[in-house]
Amino acid sequence: MRVRFAPSPTGALHIGGARTALFNWLLARHEGGRLLLRIEDTDRERSTPENVEQIIDSLRWLELDWDEGPVFQTERSPRHSEALAALLQAGHAYRCNATAEDVNAYKRRHGAERGFRGEPEASGAVRLRVPAEGATVVHDVIRGDTRFEHVHLDDPVIARADGSGLYNFAVAIDDLDAQITHVVRGEDHLSNTPKQLLVLEAAKAVGLGSRATLPLYAHLPLLHGPDGKKLSKRHGAASVGELRDAGYLPEAVRNYLALLGWGAGDDATVLSTSELVERFSLEHVSRNPAQFDEAKLKWLNGVYIRGLPAGELERRLGEFLERAGRADARGDARFSRAVAISQEKIHTLADFWPLTGSLLDGLRDDPKARERWLGVQGRAALADVRAALAQADSFDEDGVGVALEAIVRRRAVKPRDVYQPLRVAISGTTVSPGIFESVALLGREETLRRIDGALASG
Repeated sequence: MRVRFAPSPTGALHIGGARTALFNWLLARHEGGRLLLRIEDTDRERSTPENVEQIIDSLRWLELDWDEGPVFQTERSPRHSEALAALLQAGHAYRCNATAEDVNAYKRRHGAERGFRGEPEASGAVRLRVPAEGATVVHDVIRGDTRFEHVHLDDPVIARADGSGLYNFAVAIDDLDAQITHVVRGEDHLSNTPKQLLVLEAAKAVGLGSRATLPLYAHLPLLHGPDGKKLSKRHGAASVGELRDAGYLPEAVRNYLALLGWGAGDDATVLSTSELVERFSLEHVSRNPAQFDEAKLKWLNGVYIRGLPAGELERRLGEFLERAGRADARGDARFSRAVAISQEKIHTLADFWPLTGSLLDGLRDDPKARERWLGVQGRAALADVRAALAQADSFDEDGVGVALEAIVRRRAVKPRDVYQPLRVAISGTTVSPGIFESVALLGREETLRRIDGALASG
C-alpha cells in the first residue's frame, strides 16, 4: 500500500487537512504501507515557503511522520512536460484557443448537459480528449461507485498555453509515478477524480508509468461545526497551529480527529494512538458529514491531561508557557507543586495560567470579585481566617484544611462563605486551584501578607 498526503501551501494546515493527513497516516501504519508527503505548490501566487514550513511544523507537532518526501510538485515540471508531450503526440490531448464564451456558445448549440469538445489548433491551452462514449466510474471505498458519463464531461484543460501543467494533470502524473495505491482525501475533491482518472488512462495508453491498476479512492466526509454549517473560524480554532496555541495536546487532537467520520465500532471515545492504528480501516468511515465540536475536544483533552504523569505535564506546561513569553514561570521553586494542584482542574495547557498564575506572580485585579466577597461579612470571615492561619500548627494542606474547616463550623456558614473571601484575598479573583492547596503553596508568610493587604484595602 502506498498513500500520500498532498497539501497546497496556500495557508495554514486547517483541521480538515489535518484529519486527511491523520487518516492517511493511520491507514499506512495499519497496513504496513508507505506514506508520501507531497507539497502541491502549483498555485504560484499563494504558495509560499512560510506556508510550507507551517504545514510541516503542524504535522510534526501532531507527530504524524512520513516515509518519503516532501516532494514539491513544481520541481517535477520537467516530468509533467514530458508526459504532456507524449499525450499530444499520441492524440490523447490537443491544443485549443477556445475561450469561456466559446464553451458557452457550444453548449447553447448542443445543450447545457453536453460536454465541450474543441477543435485542435496549432497553439493554445492543452485539453485532454475525453472518449466519445462510455463513462468513467470512480470506485470509492466510502461512497461506493460514482459514474460520470463521458457525454456530459468537457474536454478538461490540463495545461496552460506555455505548457505548464494544471492541478488535475500534475496530480495524476505524480500519483502514477509515485505508484499511489489509495487516494484518501476530502469529499470536495470528488469532482476532480474523473478528470484525474482520464489522465491516468491516457497516460497508461501511451506507456507512461508501469502500474497496471488505477488507485482506489476514498473521499472523506466534510467537517461541519456544531450548527451544522461548514467548519470555519466562527466555530473556534480553524487550524492546527491555533489548536496548539490554545493548549491542546497532540495525542488528544489525534484521538478526536480520528473520531470525526470514523468509528471504532464499539462507541469507544478515548483511544490511544496505538489503538487507533490497530483498529483503523476505511470501511468504517461514514459518508455523512462529521461535526467538529471544540467543546468535546476540550473535554477529551482534559482526560488526557489528567492521565499525564506529573513530571510530563510540568514539562509540557513549561514549554507552553515559554512559547507564550512566560519562561520565568519554570524557574519558580513552586512551579512543580503549582502544576500538581492544577492538574485535575485544567482542560488545556492554556487554562493553567489563568487558574494558577496569580499564586506565582501576584494578585489579579477583579473588582467584581472584591465587591462580592470582601464586603462586611466577607472581611469578618477573612479576619478569622487570618488569625487561625497565623496560629496553625502546620502549614501543609492538611494543617490548612483543619484550620479553615474549624472556622466554617464555628461561624455556622457554608464553606464558600469562608473560602471565597480567602480565595479573592490571595489570588485577586474567584478562580484558583483548591483553596487548601493554594494556601499551602503560597506558604504562611505570603498568605498572611496577601490577607493583610485585602483587609487594609477595604
